[in-house]
Amino acid sequence: MDWTVYLTAAFLVFAAAAAGAFAVGKKSYFRAASLVTPYNLVFVGLFLASYILLLPVYGLICEGAQLWGLKTALFALQGTFKMFTIDADSEIVIEYISGSVGRIAPLYSAAVTVLFVVDPVFTFGFLVLLFQNTGARIRFFLGRRRPLYLFSRLNEKSLALAGDIRKHHPGSLIVFTDVFPGDGENSQALSDRAGEIGGICFKKDILALNLKLHSTSCPLYLFAVSGDEAENIGQALKLIQAYGNVPHSRLYVLSTGIEGELLLAHTGSIPMKVRRINEVRSLINRTLYEHGPELFRNAVPAERAEDGRNIHAVVLGLGLHGTEMVKALAWYCQMDGYHIRIDAFDRDDLAGERFEALCPELMSEAYNGVIRFGEAEYTIRIHSGMDADTRTFADQIAGMRDATYVFIALGSDAVNVKAAVNLRMLFERAGIRPVIQTVVYDSEEKEALRDLTNYRGQRYDIDWIGDIASSFSEKVILNSELEEEALRLHKKWGKEEEFWQYEYNYRSSTASALHRAARTACGIPGADKPESELTEAERDGIERLEHRRWNAYMRAEGYVYSGSREKSSRNDLAKMHHDLVDYAALTEEEKRKDSRVGTR
Repeated sequence: MDWTVYLTAAFLVFAAAAAGAFAVGKKSYFRAASLVTPYNLVFVGLFLASYILLLPVYGLICEGAQLWGLKTALFALQGTFKMFTIDADSEIVIEYISGSVGRIAPLYSAAVTVLFVVDPVFTFGFLVLLFQNTGARIRFFLGRRRPLYLFSRLNEKSLALAGDIRKHHPGSLIVFTDVFPGDGENSQALSDRAGEIGGICFKKDILALNLKLHSTSCPLYLFAVSGDEAENIGQALKLIQAYGNVPHSRLYVLSTGIEGELLLAHTGSIPMKVRRINEVRSLINRTLYEHGPELFRNAVPAERAEDGRNIHAVVLGLGLHGTEMVKALAWYCQMDGYHIRIDAFDRDDLAGERFEALCPELMSEAYNGVIRFGEAEYTIRIHSGMDADTRTFADQIAGMRDATYVFIALGSDAVNVKAAVNLRMLFERAGIRPVIQTVVYDSEEKEALRDLTNYRGQRYDIDWIGDIASSFSEKVILNSELEEEALRLHKKWGKEEEFWQYEYNYRSSTASALHRAARTACGIPGADKPESELTEAERDGIERLEHRRWNAYMRAEGYVYSGSREKSSRNDLAKMHHDLVDYAALTEEEKRKDSRVGTR
């Protein structure tokens, strides 16, 4: 009997199990199958290695007995089980090894001794996990008559939202799925924080959790919030299929791409309300809702008093956030007595072409920089291939002595902070102090940067926005004032279910709500009146301004004029609209739509 073969086989089996555990730990898609986990693979590897090492030992013990092979296999299996229960005959096993193996005996004995120690530890770990899961299941079952907030992943975003929900709804049931505390230090820290707010953690995928026992009279909130958008969409579609007809249910899907918008628009007429969480649009809309009126208050008088006041916005970075902000400023700043100029910078040489491809008519020479009565008025300049760390950029900024607003979104907190501080320096040199808003994702970093000063106590006056704690709160995700106002305006002309079902309606009504709030803040006559109370002059002013805003908004969404005033020429697949004309060309019926949406 060659004991070296058994020792080598045991080592190879355990090595393969360890390699498999490492691979599974790196690939999150294995987690949907709850049995295929790193812990389970190592456990199986230890069991097989222990069994292989005990086979020759029990072969000697059973030598000469009838049915030797069967007895050897069964006694070795029994011995392996004992190794995992601290009840193994370790002295007898080591004695047989020492007396029979020969020169390899020390190495063989060492391997078996290690397993005698390690195997019971893994048994203890298994029992701990078993009781943990049992406790989670019991808590989940007992909470079936409480509002349930169920998250597909445990991450910084879901934890921030769950923590805020716990503050406002202490009696709710908060559950995280697909949680593997042993996957690393960060994962364990998240699990600990989930425990601190009373969250229940399951290893199961959100789709594998049985929600049939949850009371249909209690609210059910589902959140597909992993960092993988494709995973979120896939889970959302299956959750709609499984629970779409459950009353008092809502589904929130983290998604910024067009695929999510298209797929989630075809959920049909179901009781469940489905909402896509577009982080980018949400931040821009929230920023305008909370701080937008400052754009008008900080506007500077034009050279000629009759030309009103100028808003000059500088946008650094034309990624998702920067692009969305440029588009939003173009329509949001349509206001009687104001003109908006936007200078956007990006280091990509093709940034301008990409933006023009998104919004061809917005950037057309027929509208961009052109003042025409009854039309949107704005000036947008894209500075492609411009690095914010260069002298050329500094020279460009030095010439912008009328800048009133700056938005910075260059991709990372460190780069954004550096650019914000540098811009404050450049504008100080120019003798101006525009509002600077900078995206910072890390909530702790944002708090540390609050009221930032230099060594002489001079304030930088930089507004840090977009951190996770602020973006993922109940006020923003679940109970948005802006969303409620947008829904109210939508119901003036459409059905409520269409507001939730189609992104086009949701975005359009949200933009209307934002601009109505801005008109009220700017004191536009009739802005805060019901349509029925408008004077003729107020109606004309509201309708003309609302149409200017709508034209800029539609062009920012990529729409172009259909080429005909006939309604039949409208083609939303082609993003062509027959009403993209100046105010004077509208029919009286179409003008009334503007006053209906543009008033309280």
